[in-house]
Parts: sequence; C-alpha cells; structure tokens
Amino acid sequence: MADVPFFPTHALEGLASPADYVEAVRDGYRQRGEGAPAKPRTKLFQSDPGGLFTSYSALLPETGAMGGYMYSAGFGGQDAWFITPLFDSESGEPLAILDGASMNPFKTGAAGAVAVDELAREDATTLGIIGTGSQARGQLHTTATVREFEDVRVFSPTEANRTAFADEFDAQLEASVHAVDSSAAAITGADVVITATTATDPVFDGSLLESGTHVTAMGQYHPKKRELDIETIERSTYVPDLRERATFDAGSFIAALEAGRVDEDHIHAELGDVVAGNAPGRTNDDEITVFDSGGTGIETVAAAAMLYERAMEAGHGTTISMSPASEALTGRLE
Repeated sequence: MADVPFFPTHALEGLASPADYVEAVRDGYRQRGEGAPAKPRTKLFQSDPGGLFTSYSALLPETGAMGGYMYSAGFGGQDAWFITPLFDSESGEPLAILDGASMNPFKTGAAGAVAVDELAREDATTLGIIGTGSQARGQLHTTATVREFEDVRVFSPTEANRTAFADEFDAQLEASVHAVDSSAAAITGADVVITATTATDPVFDGSLLESGTHVTAMGQYHPKKRELDIETIERSTYVPDLRERATFDAGSFIAALEAGRVDEDHIHAELGDVVAGNAPGRTNDDEITVFDSGGTGIETVAAAAMLYERAMEAGHGTTISMSPASEALTGRLE
C-alpha cells in the first residue's frame, strides 16, 4: 500500500514563476534530445454528445519521473478536465496525482519559450500574437522571459478580447503591448509570431512573413486543422515538438506534404535535438523558423515534477491510498 499525494489546483498556485516553467521544460526537452522516450497523443472522439478524450506520456530519466496527461473536453458537460499522474521512473511507484489544468498554459507556453530561445534571432524585440485565450496568456508570460520585447501586437477577431488582453499585459510587462485590427498588422515586421487559436484554417498569409521571423504555432493538433498556411511551412526551417507528430496530427505540415510542396526531409529536427545540440537551431538572421507545438508529455512531466517537489516542500495536498499489483491482483472475491 502506498500513500500517494493529490494536489488540487489551489495547492499548486504560486509555486513556480514563468521562468521556472521554462527552465524545467528546457531540461525536459534536452533529455528528449538525449533519448528520453515520449509519444504523441492518442485521441478518442465521440459524436453524441460530442467530445474528445486524449492522453500522452513521457519518461524523463534524469528528472526521475514519468507520466503525462489524460483529459476530456466537451461531452455533455461542455468543459475540460485535466489529470496528471506522475510516477517514479526508478521504482515505478506512483509519486503523485495533480489537477493538471492550472499548469497547462504555463507548461505549454514554456515549450514555446524554449523554441523562441533556440530559434528566434537574439535581437528579437517585436512580437505578434494571434489569439487571446489562456494559452496565448501562457505563451506571452513565458516567452517574455527569454527575449526583451519592446513592442507586442495582439490580434483577435473579437475587438473586446484583444483590447482587454493588451491592457492586461501592458500593465504587467515592460514592453508596449497594444491591440491591432488584423493578423497582418500583428505579423508584419514582427521578429517573433505566436499563434494560439482554435482556428481550423490558416490565421495569416505566409507571404507577409519577413526574413528572419520565428513562428510558434500551438493551437492545433488535428490532421485536417491548421493555423499556418502552406507557404509558411515551405519557407521555414520546420521544427516540431516530436518528429512522429509532424505526419500524425500536425495539420499545417500535413497540408504542405499532401500538396507536394514539402517532403518529410523538410522536418529539420525535433525541438529536443536542437536543445541537446544534436542539430543546429537558427543558422542565419534571414532564416524563417517554425516551431509546431501540439503538446507532449515532455513539458507535462517536466512541469509536473517541478510542481510536485515544491508542493511537497510546502506541505500541500492530501493523500490517497493505492495498492500495488502484487497486493491487488488476487483474483479473489471476498
């Protein structure tokens, strides 16, 4: 029997800064580049009531943890529920169960920030963001820790959303954050572009990207949905979070592949390979780079392990009892 801590959202709040998430996730991707196993998500769909159930996992040996996400979205309740089981990668014993929702924008944002640090120009000062939801917030919080942005342009089709987002971050960041009225205005002249939307079709015209721009796209993980157009993919040095995912559910890359504009050799490297030094990141100031982020167990386990350690130190959480298979698999009815 093992007493396993459970950490609800309130037990995890305030335990880590955006920079802390970036540091943990960077180390997770380094381990991936050095051989740590991780697989793309599995997705199960239901049509009535409509919903998605998905999971993905990773094992980070140096962190000493393995696990991932399981979550549901939609269905009759029209909401999402995130659970993160975490296991000890040496003993195999359960370490903790976390309510994974609150960390989601920050751990995903941290993956984007690591990519910006590896792939964007060192002198990047202008950022364009398309999207204003929780994921866009997480991306901006974390990315602002790896570059000193001076000008941040924000676009959402809903004027009230982009204005509120700009006002919120203009008060928090040293950069000037302001709303713009089109995606073209957000990306034109931007050194870094982030897309964090629920769009099913491209959210900007790739011909408008200037040489030297880095793009992080993180809003889609479906083979028929995409935030980036074919031209953006074709012009770019393309880096996915996982190579296997590029032809599995990275809709932007799959569209370019099916159109015959790129082949699988267009995949430059996984992000982990760049972080670990197995492949170069940006090689010149004119290069257009793309990080295609669909979410992996790498950032999930890295962030969850960090939060677990800090929550334990703070004495947070409650415990539940779990039995190992040697005790539970008796085959008896009593």
